[in-house]
Amino acid sequence: MSNRVLVTGGAGFIGSHLCERLLNAGDQVLCVDNFYSSTRKNVAHLLPHPNFELLRHDITFPLFVEVDQIYHLACPASPIHYQRDPVQTTKTAVHGSINMLGLAKRTKARVLLTSTSEVYGDPQVHPQTEDYWGNVNPIGPRACYDEGKRAAETLFFDYWRQHNLEIKVVRLFNTYGPRMHPQDGRVVSNFVMSALTGSPITLYGDGSQTRSFCYVDDLIDGLLAMMNSDAAITGPINLGNPGEFTVKELAEMIVEKIPTTSLMEFRPLPQDDPVRRQPDITRAKQQLAWEPTIALDEGLDKTIAYFREIAKTT
Repeated sequence: MSNRVLVTGGAGFIGSHLCERLLNAGDQVLCVDNFYSSTRKNVAHLLPHPNFELLRHDITFPLFVEVDQIYHLACPASPIHYQRDPVQTTKTAVHGSINMLGLAKRTKARVLLTSTSEVYGDPQVHPQTEDYWGNVNPIGPRACYDEGKRAAETLFFDYWRQHNLEIKVVRLFNTYGPRMHPQDGRVVSNFVMSALTGSPITLYGDGSQTRSFCYVDDLIDGLLAMMNSDAAITGPINLGNPGEFTVKELAEMIVEKIPTTSLMEFRPLPQDDPVRRQPDITRAKQQLAWEPTIALDEGLDKTIAYFREIAKTT
């Protein structure tokens, strides 16, 4: 039986892939986006589909629709985008979540929040498990996103306790793949675009800080598994690839794949930038039978192919 599914932030990098997968599964999909950090191009190929609808809407305002499931992805997720208007970022995380939870309460829909590994801040526990409360600067330049998502998680669990709402909370670690915004400031898109254009590849600090990179197809598998899991599984659950690489290793892999004149350029580490980031995915393995299968080497090849096409048109 098909579901009526709302995807907020559905025209974004991850959201567009999710919409595609839901349509392929036979669901009716309402994609909602205000295009602040996304583009209509990401879902243009879905517009002719009879079960797909695109609505321009800012979720800080209420939305009145009838749905069975809500994937709540809407929020600028890269520092360049969320720091451009930090007050609006916090409003999107908090007011947007209140509006989606209110909609879920009225329609009795199951609602999933894509939270973030940023709730762990600059972690003092490694790898990060879901019971770690984090090390976040509440007044720093990243706080609009970090604390916004932490508040969103609070709201989800309070609605669950107070209203018996069916909630699902996942914490996404670095995700990459086709349809990433070429100027989103994230390391994969930054390094690939720099290498393709011959611009300097900028590393912050000495490049020894680590990240774990999950290919978007693996992540979508995790989101679907979480949404369709037993109602008793609320999360939070980490979704990410536990393979840990230094930022410098990532840059070297990309330079090896893209013949380039680009040189590496080192700059000071930004305030509150996490030094180590790696998910413990034990809970995802046990409760969702999920773990990523696409290695960074393979995922980078697919991502580079996408950015080569982007570079031709820019």
